[in-house]
Amino acid sequence: MAFFEITRSVPISAQECWLRVTDWPRHSALVPLTRVTAVGGGTTGLGSVVVARTSVGPLGFDDPMEVVVWQPPAAQAPGRVRLEKRGSVVLGWAEVEVRADGAGSLLRWREEIRLRGVPGPLDAVLAGGGRRVFGRVVDGLLRG
Repeated sequence: MAFFEITRSVPISAQECWLRVTDWPRHSALVPLTRVTAVGGGTTGLGSVVVARTSVGPLGFDDPMEVVVWQPPAAQAPGRVRLEKRGSVVLGWAEVEVRADGAGSLLRWREEIRLRGVPGPLDAVLAGGGRRVFGRVVDGLLRG
């Protein structure tokens, strides 16, 4: 499995940072060829499912992710969300932690990903691509 981590320090509150990064539909505008939806369209919480649909024309696949940890930031406690990837193509997990940091907040996005059919020796390439793509996604989400 390929692992990558992204860390950002931003001048917004931990609560605002959390709201921006867990606004799943907003990810759609930032992930190439992908539409992200929360199944049921309601509020995200423990047990919710988020689906990233990546496609080009009629060809595509779904990346369903179940929210297995949902702890919004509160007082001095950091916020943490963990999604387990449950798809037939994409496996692994993503975890985002948001904590207050002085007048702003610190975000840490960690992800372990495996694509079926992609051999292990390509994990470094997959991790580098993930770091670049999701680094841009995080930067876009945090810009507001």
